[in-house]
Parts: sequence; structure tokens; C-alpha cells
Amino acid sequence: MFTKHDRRAARDRRHRRVRRRVTGTAAQPRLAVFRSLHHIAVQVIDDERGHTVAAASTYEPQLRGAGGANVAAAGAVGRAIAERAIASGARRVVFDRGGYLYHGRVKALAEAARQSGLEF
Repeated sequence: MFTKHDRRAARDRRHRRVRRRVTGTAAQPRLAVFRSLHHIAVQVIDDERGHTVAAASTYEPQLRGAGGANVAAAGAVGRAIAERAIASGARRVVFDRGGYLYHGRVKALAEAARQSGLEF
């Protein structure tokens, strides 16, 4: 049986491995996902300048209504980040799943963002 610390360390290793290849630029920023037990958060980051271009999460009151830790809430966050990123001029992004499996909430967020106009 794995402990919480073993799982965290494994996710950190996966995230570092992915981040060696995935880098955001001004033309194509990085869409970074963070998934906790009760919430999901996403940022569009320009790594060259070290700036967050857009962000959305279930911590926000307007996105909290769908419930923080379910697929519907992840879809709402995906639609919100797509609107905000496009408004700031970032239509194309690279997807950084943050070491999480591309399944469930992470997949729902990505698909909602794609349907709302983000390209990745």
C-alpha cells in the first residue's frame, strides 16, 4: 500500500519529467492544471516572462456553484479558462497536466477548453 507521501513524490517525479519538455512561450503559453481533493485550478503561463496570462479555479465564487471536486466543475473551469485566455490573446497553448493522469476531471477540463476555442 502506498502512503500519501509516496503518491505525492510519484506525481512530483511525473510533473518534473513532463516539465522538461513542456514550456510556455508568449506565442504559445502553458496551460497548467492543479487538482486537489476539493478543487481544480488552471493557469495559462508565459514561462519566458514568468507571468500568468489567465487563471480560473473552483476557488472563485462564480465557479464554485457546480461543486469543486467533480467533472461538471472541471468542465466549467475549462470553459472559463478558454474565454479568459482567448480574451488575453492566447488562442494556442501547450497542455501541462501537472503529473496527473489524463482522466476524469483533468480530461473534462481539457475537453471543455478545446470546445470553447483553445487549441492544443
